[in-house]
Amino acid sequence: MRSVSRRALLRGGALGVAAVTVTGCAAEERVPPAAAPPDPETLLLRELIAGKERTVALYASAASAGLEPFRQRHEAHLAELRRRLPPAPASTAATPAPSPTSSPVPSPSGDAAQGGASVRTLRNLERRAAALRTRQIEGVSPPLAQLLASIGACEAAHAVALARPL
Repeated sequence: MRSVSRRALLRGGALGVAAVTVTGCAAEERVPPAAAPPDPETLLLRELIAGKERTVALYASAASAGLEPFRQRHEAHLAELRRRLPPAPASTAATPAPSPTSSPVPSPSGDAAQGGASVRTLRNLERRAAALRTRQIEGVSPPLAQLLASIGACEAAHAVALARPL
């Protein structure tokens, strides 16, 4: 059997303590990775969906059968926006805060309590929404920009049509 010198024993012990210390420090420094920030397009899609839901509700509260085609087009927009929305992870159930490009949309409760949304309210809503789409297009993917441009064109056409007697 070979004998271990005192110097070799101390050196081995010091290396062992250093290894344990470095491993312990490294374990303390490990921070669980932060969740990736939400995709801006996903946030925009959620915002658009919420706005379209409010718009559909306003049209549904209107008492005019002449507004039915307008509501149906908004429902088609809503279906397409929902189709493009990626499935949400189980941990992300919170509603996003409105972005700087968002615009407040009147809630259906105020007009619905008075017998439905007026054509004037709907026309103003359509005008504001169409103007908002041009700002929302900036920085999004080409397919989403194309969809937003199409929706904005439809909303602009609605604003013009709603200025005429139904």
